[in-house]
Amino acid sequence: MTDLADYRPNVGVVLFHPDGRVWLGRRAGTHGPHNWQFPQGGVDEGEALEEAARRELQEETGVTSVTYLGRTEGWLTYDFPPLVARELARGWKGQKQVWFAFRFDGSETEIDLDAHEQPEFDEWRWDYLAEAPKLIVPFKRQAYEAVAAAFAAFAATKSAAV
Repeated sequence: MTDLADYRPNVGVVLFHPDGRVWLGRRAGTHGPHNWQFPQGGVDEGEALEEAARRELQEETGVTSVTYLGRTEGWLTYDFPPLVARELARGWKGQKQVWFAFRFDGSETEIDLDAHEQPEFDEWRWDYLAEAPKLIVPFKRQAYEAVAAAFAAFAATKSAAV
């Protein structure tokens, strides 16, 4: 059994366009092909999980116009690879995450990758939820597959779009 105390508390956000596609950001300063991901980040001491998810979404994308759709149950975990020494030095084995699904209710002009002092992303796009696990770094892939399964009911599919 995994000891969750070894994992940094984290939240992730899948932002759904009204047509069912999802928001993906390209991690700033990283090379492809596995450099696209959803907004995510740590939970501050005493912060409620949904509050953390909304804060991270705003910090990383500028987006605040959203409607809550759902969340994953329990924690999803992934281990940091050996090269992620910065996090390992803090004593974390990996991250434990609760994921939130929100529908985007604003205008795309609201999206501002420079909303935070150090941008997480340098580009963004709308894509299909089922594609996300193929675009993320391999050590997070299993978590993204679980998120895609959990939120499939909210998602558009390529076959439906054709």
